[in-house]
Amino acid sequence: MTDRRGDSRDRRGDSRDRRGDSRDHRRPDSNRRTFRRRRRSVKLESIDYKDVDLLKQFISERSKILPRRFTRLSAKQQREITRAIKRARNMALLPFSDH
Repeated sequence: MTDRRGDSRDRRGDSRDRRGDSRDHRRPDSNRRTFRRRRRSVKLESIDYKDVDLLKQFISERSKILPRRFTRLSAKQQREITRAIKRARNMALLPFSDH
């Protein structure tokens, strides 16, 4: 039998073109640190499921709860808003869908 260890067609990946391996795809300033602004959270005194006007600000046109990156709320406030919206939906104060 013939030993085929040296055959490049037998091993995976050896028959690929290696021209692009030595290129550096990073931007020249990629090692710099980027400045990230601190998020300002919205001040909410009380979150209540009966305050429908307040809760409508955190619901999309299709009646979906907006994520934190749009609402600019803290994690705790977002959980409270979500809980209040779900309670208001169960009490039929807010719609489950846009229909």
